[in-house]
Amino acid sequence: MAMSVLIVPGLGGSEENHWQTHLERSLPGAARVEQDDWDNPWPSQWLERLANAVVARPGALIVAHSLGCPLVAHLAVRRPGLCIAGALLVAPADVDSARHTPSRVRNFAPVPREPLPFPSIVVGSTNDPFIKIERARELAADWNSIFVDAGACGHINVASGFGRWRAVERLIERLATVAGVARPATLVSAGGSC
Repeated sequence: MAMSVLIVPGLGGSEENHWQTHLERSLPGAARVEQDDWDNPWPSQWLERLANAVVARPGALIVAHSLGCPLVAHLAVRRPGLCIAGALLVAPADVDSARHTPSRVRNFAPVPREPLPFPSIVVGSTNDPFIKIERARELAADWNSIFVDAGACGHINVASGFGRWRAVERLIERLATVAGVARPATLVSAGGSC
């Protein structure tokens, strides 16, 4: 039986060539958490959609990007009883910083700083325009997450050259191991970095 994976995009959703879209297409058991309006996020609505998806897929691994990362942290604080196997949090958006993120995501502030009640990995980039690497490390420490420095990879999105991203498959395998759950089916162990 394939492990269930919930894909949680950030602001704007994950377009056609985004690594999350490639992952959704290639990984059996993967499903995207859809939002009504990807460009005008509202925390309570986005949170409810994510909570409903987790309820429908108990024990899933969450793979979040950008604004999806603080959304997962809010879910952990507000709905601690939900059954989440683990979370891969890639390039979290620093919604607390007016310098690094647009005003339309400020309603997701403050970012919860409590330890997450499930295993997690935070992936940060040294030149991400939406969060300083030091801040990503701080969030990882606060969330009790493993931190992975991806190097100079921008926001780890299509604009920074990330279509199909083989490294994410290895990160999901690592998360599944840390979480003590079955490895998702058909993940390939390809070489390469970010």
